[in-house]
Amino acid sequence: MRFVHDILPQRVRFAAGAAAESLAAEIGLLGGERVMVIAAPSQKDLAERITAGLPVAVHHDDVTMHVPVDTAERARTVAAAHEADVVVSIGGGSATGLAKAVALSSALPIVAVPTTYAGSEATPMWGLTEGSVKTTGTDPKVLPRAIVYDAALTLGLPVELSVASGLNALAHCVDSLWAPRTDPLDQALALEGARALRVGLPQVAARPDGLEGREQALYGAYLAAAAFASAGSGLHHKICHVLGGMFNLPHAQTHAVVLPHVLAFNAPFVPEAERRLAVALDAPTADEGLARLRGRLRAPRSLRDLGMPSDGIARAAEAVVAAAPAGNPRPVTPQAVTALIEAAWEGADPR
Repeated sequence: MRFVHDILPQRVRFAAGAAAESLAAEIGLLGGERVMVIAAPSQKDLAERITAGLPVAVHHDDVTMHVPVDTAERARTVAAAHEADVVVSIGGGSATGLAKAVALSSALPIVAVPTTYAGSEATPMWGLTEGSVKTTGTDPKVLPRAIVYDAALTLGLPVELSVASGLNALAHCVDSLWAPRTDPLDQALALEGARALRVGLPQVAARPDGLEGREQALYGAYLAAAAFASAGSGLHHKICHVLGGMFNLPHAQTHAVVLPHVLAFNAPFVPEAERRLAVALDAPTADEGLARLRGRLRAPRSLRDLGMPSDGIARAAEAVVAAAPAGNPRPVTPQAVTALIEAAWEGADPR
C-alpha cells in the first residue's frame, strides 16, 4: 500500500439546533467585522435568523444555479463595494458555489452553512457557467474555512429535493471509488458515507420531520464530499457537468438520474470496489443495492423529464468523451457514452 493523501484545512461543527451559535463562533475566530451573507430569496428568513447579532455588511440574494459568470461578477462587485471581510453562504450548492466565485477572485474566507446534501462546502472545487459551457477547477482559496452543519436547517427541504440531493451525495461516494486521485482513505470515507446515506435517506423520505434520518444523511453527505475533494472528479461528475451546463438541467436531479447508469458502466471493471460498495448498500451487488434504494426513494429516472432535448444526446456524448478523466476503469468511447446517455434520457434500466 502506497499513497499520498492531503488532509484539507477545514473545521466542521455538527450540532442540530446550534447553527446561530456555531456561526457566531466561527465569525469570531476569523475576526470578521463586515460579513457578506449569500442566500437565495427562499432562504431569506433563515439567513436573517441565524445571522442576527453578527456584523453583517450586506445580504446578497442574487443566486442562480450553475453560477453563471455574470452572476459571479455581480456578487464580486457587491463584496468589494461593501468591503466584506468574510463570506457566509447559507443554502445549497448554488449559494456555496457563488461564495466560492467571490473567494476565487478575492481570497475572502468562507463559512458555509448547508441546507441540502450537496457537499460543495467540503471541497476546494469551483464551477462557473458561460453560455452552455460549465468550467470547473480546484483552488484552495475557495475551500470554506469552516462548515456549520445543523440538521434542523434541512427540515424544510421537501422530500423530493432531499432524495435528489442525497443521491447527488451518493454519487460523490461512488465516483470517489475510482476517480483519478483515489486512495484507500478516500475509499474508506466514501464507503462509510454510502452506508450512512443508505440508512438516512429512507428515514428522511418516511419521516421528513425527524432529525435522526436528516443527521445520518448530512453526516453521509459530508463524508462523501470529503472523499470526492481528495479523489477528484470521475466520469459521473464529468457527465453531469456537461449536461447541466449544456441544457441548464437541475443539478441534484441530474446526478440522481445518471448515477445508476455510470455505476453499471464502471462497476464490472472494478470488482473489489464493487464488492465493498455492495456491502455498504446492504445488497448482493452494488447495482442491486442502488436500485433498491432508488425504488424506496422514488428517485427521478429520466433526463427527458428534467427537460433535456433528445437531439442533444449526440452533442453531449461528444463533449463527455472530450472531458472524460484519464484512467476511468472502462474505456470511454463515443458509442458507449451515447448508449449510456440515451438510457438515462429514456429512463431505461442501465445497460
